[in-house]
Amino acid sequence: MFRRAFWFTAGAATGVWATNKVHRKIRSLSPESLAAQAANKALEAGGRLRTFAQDVRAGMAEREDQLNDALGRTDTAPELEVPGQRPAIAYNRKDDH
Repeated sequence: MFRRAFWFTAGAATGVWATNKVHRKIRSLSPESLAAQAANKALEAGGRLRTFAQDVRAGMAEREDQLNDALGRTDTAPELEVPGQRPAIAYNRKDDH
């Protein structure tokens, strides 16, 4: 009698566990969940790319300083406009009138 009750309870618990696991997996594969996961991954990748670009710029500036020191150059070249950057424009709203 106790054996049957034990196995019945074990089977019922296993069935509940499996059902919950399947429902969680189905919810994680819904379009809304997949879109949220993709957006999170894109944000993470953007942050990593931004950090990488900052590291590259810092390394480039350091190497440029090393080369200038090795060549004995002390004068600095005028700042050149970097592609992709907007020029700094002073804008006065009073001039619109």
